[in-house]
Parts: sequence; structure tokens; C-alpha cells
Amino acid sequence: MECSGREEMVFFDLETTVPMRTGGRFWVLEFGAIVVCPKRLVELDNYCTLIRPGDLSAVALTSGRCHGITRHAVAAAPKFEDVADTIFHILNGRIWAGHNIQRFDCARIREAFADIGRPAPQPIGMVDSLDVLRHKFGRRAGNLKMATLATYFGLGQQKHRSLDDVRMNLEVLKHCATVLLLESTLPDVLTGKGPSCSAGMMTRSKTNGRWCKEETCRKSPPSLAYQREVPCTKGKMADRARGVLCRTHEKPHLNGIDIILKHSPSLLR
Repeated sequence: MECSGREEMVFFDLETTVPMRTGGRFWVLEFGAIVVCPKRLVELDNYCTLIRPGDLSAVALTSGRCHGITRHAVAAAPKFEDVADTIFHILNGRIWAGHNIQRFDCARIREAFADIGRPAPQPIGMVDSLDVLRHKFGRRAGNLKMATLATYFGLGQQKHRSLDDVRMNLEVLKHCATVLLLESTLPDVLTGKGPSCSAGMMTRSKTNGRWCKEETCRKSPPSLAYQREVPCTKGKMADRARGVLCRTHEKPHLNGIDIILKHSPSLLR
């Protein structure tokens, strides 16, 4: 079962420069996106490209930023106007998803299209995981930065590169949705409102049918490892170098978009 274009979600992320002074502008250095079927949470397409900014001097020769993108790295990259058609095609008329995209990434997309005198793409819905997690998941993991959430769920370190970050964003949402589902199923136990599993919990022995005490709770199964990108074939690598969408065939880890929607009725707006 495939998704129609209007049903597909696109998780996207930008890496940018940081203004050297108040009132200065951001320049987009990298755009990365994955197109996801929300019914199966399977990645359908992906795209990533470095972008040469309008002001190359705004990029440090040796990047001190966490993304590590240097002036040399983007000097030979395409300008935004060269990849604008592809970015517009990926974003326009789809549900947009990402972490803090309403306040940051969406504004940078509008600015970039305004720079080349073109109308910006428009979403049909928005899922900002920062707002979703603030209202539904809370600060149980600490702050709501992607790096903190990834560490909390054992998904590894955030790379601060666009394609890696959007895949991590999707995995974080899956894990948060699973926690919310479990808590809604056993609210008294998992939210601390009732008796919890302890050394004194009475359980029935499977060997003799008698009641006995378990010394410790069973350990939770290990968390799912963060899935890295499936290496492309030589042909696909060549396509990616030209900024062409690569199709992947990874199986979804969890069919949980309904979980997200169930616990977040106001996601799409």
C-alpha cells in the first residue's frame, strides 16, 4: 500500500550559518529531507545537498560549529537557485515535519525563495516535534533538544547534518509515541499513580502453580538502535551526487503514526 502525494509527510532539516551580529541574516548551507508514508512510517525517498551561500565569507574557513561545514565544503556546492526546483517539489503540498521547524526552518525556506524571486512552497499540514513533545511528552528526558532526546532513548549522538538529523527526528517520535501508548495502557503502573513492580510483587510460578515472590523485575528489552542510512549502490551514489532522489526499502521499525496522532490531536494545523 503506497501513499498518495497529499498523504506523504516530509521530514526536513536545514544547516545554516549563524549571524555574526544582531540583525544579520542566516545563509542555508545544507538541506536534507526524507519523504515518509505516515500509514507505515517507511521512508520512501530522500534528498540531501550542500548549498553555496550568497555570501561565502559568512562561512568559516575552519568550522567551529557542530555541523562541521566549512567554506571549502560549500565552495563548489550548487547555489540555492540551482536546487530550488527539487526542494520545491519535495516540500510543496505535503505535510511538513521536523524539530522546531515553525520558528526556524520554515522562515529560512521562505527567505531563500524570496532571495531568488520565487514563491516558497506551502505545506498542507505541520508537525513540529518540539511543540508536540512539549505538550505531550514533557521534560522527562531533560530539555527538549534533539541531542538530549536521542541520548535519553539510546539512539546515539546527534550528527548535526541534515539527513542524519531528520532520520533521528523520526526515531525519537516513534519512541515517544511508544512510551505514551504504554502509559495510556497501564496508567496506574507506568505513571507512578499505583503500585509498581518491586521486589515484593507476588507472581504465580509457572512450574508449580504456587504464588511466589520475584526478587527483581524483568529487565526491559534493549531499545531499538538508530537505523543509519542504507548504503546506496554505485548508481544511486552517482544520482545522489547530482541531487536526485534515492529510493530506499527499509522496513519500518514501528507502525506508530496513529499513536502520534492519537496522543496529539492538534498536530496538523
